[in-house]
Parts: sequence; structure tokens; C-alpha cells
Amino acid sequence: MSKITLKVNGQSHNLDIDLSTPLLYILRNDLGLQGPRFGCGLGQCGACAVIVNGAAVRSCVTPCSAVKGDILTLEGLAKEGRLDPVQQAWIDEQVPQCGFCQNGQIMNAKVLLDRNPNPTDAEIREGMAGALCRCMTYYRVHAAIKRAAATMAGLPRRSADLSAGARSANAEGAKAGGVA
Repeated sequence: MSKITLKVNGQSHNLDIDLSTPLLYILRNDLGLQGPRFGCGLGQCGACAVIVNGAAVRSCVTPCSAVKGDILTLEGLAKEGRLDPVQQAWIDEQVPQCGFCQNGQIMNAKVLLDRNPNPTDAEIREGMAGALCRCMTYYRVHAAIKRAAATMAGLPRRSADLSAGARSANAEGAKAGGVA
């Protein structure tokens, strides 16, 4: 066991742990944070994503000893009782179905919008490619990212204002009998 200090959501935590322990286990088991989830355990699905120094990090495969800098979890996005625009957009667009992957979806969207406040449809698809959803809510995720971007830019955004690409994909899905 070794002593380590992790700064999570603005608070420093002094821990006595095995330095090879995955960050996810520290966040959930030792600090009681429920946002990051164990999904695949291989760093492929994104359910465990947290933000470290502005980058989405798969906490299930990241040993706590490798983390240098501030860790931001889903619980740390809201400020002064106000949801982050990405969180609010997720609610407004009714993105979650089962909700299991939503931590990873939101954290990846936050990183995407912090780096690119006005992404194109292609940039959204590329930026979110590593965040998997079993329920296939990708069209809602896309719409929520567009809404959050508009909110962050100070523009009004309605659910019906989907981009042409998302509208077209929704129509194709409906024709094929899929649920969008």
C-alpha cells in the first residue's frame, strides 16, 4: 500500500492504496462516486470515462498512479447547483434509455465541446465514436450535443431543430422500422 493524493472534482483526497488499482475502483469504492461505471473493463465502451486535464480517460484501465492532475467526474460537472449545459441538454433531449452508458456519453461530449464549441455533424460522430450505447440512442446524443453547443454559444435550441443529418437519419430509421 502507498499513500497518494488525488484531486477529484476540486477536492483533494489522501488515500492509502495499491498504486496499480484502476482509477474506477478508487472513484466508486473508496470515494463513493457513482457516475463512472464499470462497463467492459477493457477501456473500449467508455462507460467509465472521467476527464483528466481536459481529456476523456477510461478509468477502468488507468491505474491511479498514472493520473497526474485534476480528475472530473459526472458528479463534478454541475456548478453552484446548476447543471452543466451538456447535462441539461441530455435531460431536454431525453437521451437516456437504460442510462448505463450515459456517464461516458456525457463526459466524452463535454470534452468534445470544450475542445470544439461548434462541432459539425461529422466532428460529433468522430468525437463520440468511442462511447458505446447498447440502446442505440446515438441520434438523441447527437441532438443533445447540438443543443448544448447552442446553449453554450447563447443561442436558443429546440428539440425539433435537429441538424439535417440527424433528421435524415431519423427518417431513414423510421422507414426501416427502427426507433430513433
